[in-house]
Amino acid sequence: MTIDEELSLLESQLRRLKIEYEMYFSNPTKKPPTDVEWKVLSMLRKFSDGARLSFAQRFRYNEMAQRYAIYSDLWRKKSRIREEGYRRPQDALLSVQGVRAEEPEPERKVYGVSQAALAVAAAAAGTDTGAITVQCSDARSEHDRVAKLYHALTEAKKKAGEAVTGNLDSFTSFVQKKTDQIRKEYNCPTVEYTVEMQNGQVRLKARAKI
Repeated sequence: MTIDEELSLLESQLRRLKIEYEMYFSNPTKKPPTDVEWKVLSMLRKFSDGARLSFAQRFRYNEMAQRYAIYSDLWRKKSRIREEGYRRPQDALLSVQGVRAEEPEPERKVYGVSQAALAVAAAAAGTDTGAITVQCSDARSEHDRVAKLYHALTEAKKKAGEAVTGNLDSFTSFVQKKTDQIRKEYNCPTVEYTVEMQNGQVRLKARAKI
């Protein structure tokens, strides 16, 4: 199985895990999907160092790792509410909202996630420094913005001693594809890209701008 196929499997398992947890929280007799979650965590740990991943694969992996970290935090809170009962009005609201309300901002810092989740989703934890942000809606026509983002990314990688792969053209194609995907998924006009240093590594993050 290729790396792309394994990442597609991880994405499929993550979707399944989300559905399983939604069923768990809506059914008092159902058990939590620990077997599916174990599979997801195992696959996240497998690619956590990013050594075998290309730029596009690493971006895709980081996106899923961040998503899992946010889901994990919300599931932990909802499990506590399920066990202890609703004590505050916002607890009831949390139960109704589920994870959808959190999805447009997958890169926000997550508190209360287990150490195991943070270990495999390092991009969702830690302190951000030197972040450079660019908003994009159409990479093909926004050459200056994409070029600014590309140069910021390559300069950050050089300073961090990381290898720089690909050129501006390939990066533009990548940003266009990712922008189209996020705009379609979240029905948003623009996508915000951020280049930042986290845990000693350069990260490129994307967030839907509603």
